[in-house]
Amino acid sequence: MLSDTAEYALRAVLYIADQSEDAPVRVDTVAEALELPRNYLSKILHGLAKRGILRSTRGPAGGFQLAVPAEELTLQAIASVFDPIGPRRGCLLGRPECSDNNPCPAHAHWKGVADQIAHFFQHKTVAELLREPAEAGAHPWSY
Repeated sequence: MLSDTAEYALRAVLYIADQSEDAPVRVDTVAEALELPRNYLSKILHGLAKRGILRSTRGPAGGFQLAVPAEELTLQAIASVFDPIGPRRGCLLGRPECSDNNPCPAHAHWKGVADQIAHFFQHKTVAELLREPAEAGAHPWSY
């Protein structure tokens, strides 16, 4: 559903949000905790910082922090930096044109699912994801 890049971005932002609100989290720490390639993750985090989702601080005590409160930061804001998520969706079967007027064989089934997915990303926040698994004793950024 999501590219590896968007998935890594979501996991990294959840990890950063879960660690601390006061001190930046270093790329090395995130990469090690999530078992992701450091250089690739660094590019992802800098991309999120350019879009105002993260704040980047340089230097020995530097790293990344949320630039938006977790209660206001939707999953769509994070993932859409790398993957388009929204009401406009591609055809599940890859047709260049797929609509209610010109549907593919999967259109009627996929339309409802795609709308639910878009709604989830538009309305679910980082704070909600951090709160829900914490109640069950799990970390939302790991698996």
